[in-house]
Amino acid sequence: MGFKRKIWFHLLWVHPKFSQAVFSLFSHFSSLTSPPSEGWKKFCIKKCSKGVGFRMRKFGMHPLFLILLPMCSFAQEKKGSFEIYGQIMTDAGYNFNSIDPDWFDVMRPSKLPSYKNQFGPDGNVFFSVRQTKFGIKSNTLTPLGELKTHFDFDLIGFGKDIGQTTFHLVNAYGQLGKIGAGQTASTFMDLDVFPVTLDYWGPLSRVFFLNIQLRYVVLEKTNRKLIVALERPGATADGGDYSNSIEIQHVKPVFKFPNLTAQYRHAGNWGYVQIAGLCKSIKWKDLDTSTYNLSGSAVGWGFNIGTVINATKKIKLKLQGVGGQGIENYIADVTPDVGLKSQPGTVSQPLQGTALPAWGFFSFAEITWTKSLQSSVGYSMLQIKNSDLQSSNAFKRGQYALINLRYYPVDKVMLAIEYQYGRRDNFSDGFHSIANKIQLEFEFNFSQLFSKQE
Repeated sequence: MGFKRKIWFHLLWVHPKFSQAVFSLFSHFSSLTSPPSEGWKKFCIKKCSKGVGFRMRKFGMHPLFLILLPMCSFAQEKKGSFEIYGQIMTDAGYNFNSIDPDWFDVMRPSKLPSYKNQFGPDGNVFFSVRQTKFGIKSNTLTPLGELKTHFDFDLIGFGKDIGQTTFHLVNAYGQLGKIGAGQTASTFMDLDVFPVTLDYWGPLSRVFFLNIQLRYVVLEKTNRKLIVALERPGATADGGDYSNSIEIQHVKPVFKFPNLTAQYRHAGNWGYVQIAGLCKSIKWKDLDTSTYNLSGSAVGWGFNIGTVINATKKIKLKLQGVGGQGIENYIADVTPDVGLKSQPGTVSQPLQGTALPAWGFFSFAEITWTKSLQSSVGYSMLQIKNSDLQSSNAFKRGQYALINLRYYPVDKVMLAIEYQYGRRDNFSDGFHSIANKIQLEFEFNFSQLFSKQE
């Protein structure tokens, strides 16, 4: 045996502390893969013992096996996983004031009455299971990188199913390595900054849009991430008092380019900050120019800055600010992206569409009282700069606030109560409406993870 090998052998054999230090190093790398089975451990111990060719001593020899065992366990590598998950969620509560019946179980200031008695008398009890969700996720290692898929849905009715308890697609997304495609949270969004609320809608100013997109991950490190995407275009318009006129009805939207979005995140032990940008092309064409030609275009643009700050061990701050024009369909409490403005002195085009500026923010604190008791409290505001030809009762400003107390008696079960406040202010008629709501929630989560080993 050579001199260097004798020294190495002596250190492992005689000095357990040295060998344990080496073991710690190998254990760190071994932890990156799934742990070996008991049968595999016994096999490695048997083979490694024969390899060194001596008996185990009562003291000192076991560290050598602990060094060799993690090396043997590298052969058992995790190849992928498949998870089935979901939640059964029941909401019950009381609306002290009236709200659009299609949105009876959420707090949306834009859906509060725009004039007196619009939605009937105050005071209504509600029950809902529309936040119930079912989903599937998978991760598979391939020669081209990790393959991720995500499919889930809830029961919140939208579009023609508004107000109903019915299928609503949330995610249908796949990603191979750095390239992804499908429907998922817009790259303009930041899911992690959302506060924990019982209300499905949450702060009215938050950026929330599930969009179909082609995504590329430019950079993904432990503390940094940069993503760009091309997303499905779209916009909504408010014709104001001209909505039912023949001239306006002949104007149709045109979307020749996808929306461009990007986000950058920088994280640390203190939390993280994320900056996102959006640029979109909005066009409309007048199909009947016999009287007027109302064709036009606008550029929508916006920014979204959010941060999560670990203020203390028990308090986490969540802040977000958004601003831009023509980006309202990316904001949770959706209002029109385009409004009508007058053009005095222009005979062929007396009125024209314009992208509406918007800005808003929310500020929330999440508090951990004990392991079983947690709370969220905060405020949100959204402001629209209306165009002069919008109706006098068009949405101008919304405010939103809530406080809740959540109890987790056991893992995957939550019982909670929440108070919600909303206010709507109209454009120019001086009218406003408010809403107060108490909501109870019973949440039961389930999940089953299946792993494939090589």
